[in-house]
Amino acid sequence: MQFPSGAEMEGPVKVTIFGPGNVGMVLAYTLMLRGAAREIVLVGANRAKAEGEAMDLMHAQAFLQVPVTVRAGDLEDCAGSEVVAMCASVPTPEGLTSRNSLAEGNAALMRDLLPRIAAAAPDAKLVMVSNPVDVLTWQALELTGFPKERVMGTGTLVDSIRFREMLSAMIGIHPDDLRAYILGEHGEHQFPAMSVAQAGGEKIDDTPERRALCDKAAHAGIEVFRKKRNTCYAIGQAAAYIIESILLNERRTVPLSVKIDGFLGVDGVCLSLPVVVGSRGIERILHPDLNAMEAEQFRTAARAVRQIIEEVC
Repeated sequence: MQFPSGAEMEGPVKVTIFGPGNVGMVLAYTLMLRGAAREIVLVGANRAKAEGEAMDLMHAQAFLQVPVTVRAGDLEDCAGSEVVAMCASVPTPEGLTSRNSLAEGNAALMRDLLPRIAAAAPDAKLVMVSNPVDVLTWQALELTGFPKERVMGTGTLVDSIRFREMLSAMIGIHPDDLRAYILGEHGEHQFPAMSVAQAGGEKIDDTPERRALCDKAAHAGIEVFRKKRNTCYAIGQAAAYIIESILLNERRTVPLSVKIDGFLGVDGVCLSLPVVVGSRGIERILHPDLNAMEAEQFRTAARAVRQIIEEVC
């Protein structure tokens, strides 16, 4: 992919990342390598660490052809950002079994950060990465007052990519050529939309073995966490993929957590559906023709996420 030069890019090319931990730094490093942003600001509770990370990246960018400025900043330094990525989180407890265990602590953290971010960067697109992402994406809409097209969560994007990789091995087609999504909650109540899965215009047969891959994909993140105490590379890349699509107006179709307004009778919640992502943020929400079982799974996911929203937001 060819990226435009600084002279050719129009509008702001500044991205602010809140939470320069493992995920935030994979995101920052990816954006720097790919040259989609020209300025990256790192904001964290530990200013010295943010400064060290920024210095390290600046030393690395000297090897790149496209100049990128990386610096540490305070919350107010997000002003003028095209995109703000929220990766900040309370510490993850040992033995994590559900992302919802982070809900209360992260909801409190968002109540502190998000209204101030909205005041400093009122025109930014907001990409929520912190967990539980569906709950926090809904909370972000409420706290910022941003229009729904400018607030999105990473949702089931990584889950869908994992699912495609596994499905690819099973059916012998490259994962890039599969149109197969995991939808609903980023968590226990996600499901594969097999009724609309296809490759080359041909439907992919819905079998129990293929549906079982969804469970394997859903638990992969927890398994990685148990083995290395964090997950960072896949989710950092996913966030960078979304942000690039915004900055470069690529209009890619990806499953993201967005506000649901009446699809299958669901509202008052954020869940993952396929969306088109471009310079305005969410350019379009797509409504796949799910079968009766999948439609009920979507509604079940909505009830589960809504319960957590009512408990912590």
